[in-house]
Amino acid sequence: MSRGSILIVGGGIGGLSTAIAVQKKGYDATVVELNSDVHSSVYGVGIIQPMNALRALDMIGVAQDCIAAGYPAKRWGGLYATDGTFIKEMPGTPVPGLDLPPMNGLTRPKLHEILTSHAVEAGVTIRYSTTFAQLDDDGDGVDISFTDGTTGRFDIVVGADGVYSKTRGYVVEGEVRPYYIGQSAYRVNIPLLPEIDSIILQAGPEGMAGLVPIGEDLAYLFYNAHMEAQPTPESGDDTAQKLRDYLAPFDGFMGRIRDEFIDDGCEIVLRPEESLIVEAPWHKGRIVLLGDSVHAITPHLGQGAAQAIEDGVVLADCLAEHDDLAVAFREYTDRRFERCKLIVDTSLDIAEWEMGRKPGFDNIAATDHVLEVMAQPL
Repeated sequence: MSRGSILIVGGGIGGLSTAIAVQKKGYDATVVELNSDVHSSVYGVGIIQPMNALRALDMIGVAQDCIAAGYPAKRWGGLYATDGTFIKEMPGTPVPGLDLPPMNGLTRPKLHEILTSHAVEAGVTIRYSTTFAQLDDDGDGVDISFTDGTTGRFDIVVGADGVYSKTRGYVVEGEVRPYYIGQSAYRVNIPLLPEIDSIILQAGPEGMAGLVPIGEDLAYLFYNAHMEAQPTPESGDDTAQKLRDYLAPFDGFMGRIRDEFIDDGCEIVLRPEESLIVEAPWHKGRIVLLGDSVHAITPHLGQGAAQAIEDGVVLADCLAEHDDLAVAFREYTDRRFERCKLIVDTSLDIAEWEMGRKPGFDNIAATDHVLEVMAQPL
C-alpha cells in the first residue's frame, strides 16, 4: 500500500535522487521536467562526487553504478603552486564503515542516465516537457495545473527546480534570488593523462585552476575566473583564447594542458557562480524545497550536487518516520540547514581568497574541515 503521492518539480540530480529515495520508502513519485529528455537538462561537463555524495547514493542503491561508470580516485587530490611546484597532499576523509573511494569523477550525462534508469526501475513516473502552471494547497492535498493542460492532485510537492525555482515562491515570502559572486567557471573536457589520478588544484595569481578525472579516458579542466560583471552566453570564437589568457601565468602541468588541449575547436562551458542560502523554514503546508532552490552552492568544494542528493535521502527518511508532515519537514530542515550553510559559507570564503579579498585564508584547512564534517552521519 502506498504511503502517498509525491510530485517532484525538476528532473535534475536532486529531483531524481529524491524520487528514487521516496519511491523506495513506499511513496508514489512523479517527476516533472520542463526540458524534453534526460540529456536536455544536463549542464556542464563533469561532476565531482565526494565521499558523502557516494554515501548518499549508496543509500539509494546508485553508488556502485556511478563508480563503475566514472573514475574512483584513491585520494581527494593535491595542491600545486602557479609554477607547478607541489604544495600539499589532500587525502580526503573516509566515512567510517564504508568501503567507498574519497572521490569519484563522472560525466554529468552519465550520472543523469544512471539516476534516470534507477528511478524508472524503482517505479517513478517521469514526465518531460512539462512543469506546473499553478499549485493549490488546500491543506488535505495539492491540486496541480500542468503546463501541458492536464491536472492532478498530490499529497506532497517537492520543489527541486533549481536556483531560480518557481516552487520557492509558494514557500518563501518576498523576492529571494541568488547573487553573482564575482567569479565564473570555465570547464572543458580533455583526454585523461596518467598524472590526473585525482583532483589537481593549481593556484594562480587571480584564480584557481583544476583537473578532475571523470572516466577511463576523460578528464575536465576548470578555471574560476574573476569577472566583475556576470558573463552572458558568448558568441564568436574567442572563448578558448580568453581561457588561454587566464591560464597564461601557469607553468607546470596546467601550462602543458593549456598549450596542448585548449584550442579554438574545444567545447568550453562558461557559467556564472551564484550563491544562495534560504533561511528556515524550507516548507509551507504540503510543499517543501530542496537542492539549489534553498542552497545554491558555488563549485569550490564540489558539494553542490552532493548536498542536493543528501537532501533527498534525508527528506525521504523524515517522511517515512513521521505521519505528521509538519514534523517531518521541520526535522528535515533541522538536519540539513547548518550542514548546507557550512558548505555555502566555506565555498564563498574560498572564492573570496581566490579573488584576493581574504588574505591569510587557508583554503586547504577549510576544505579539510568541510570534508571531516561531511563524513559525519546525515
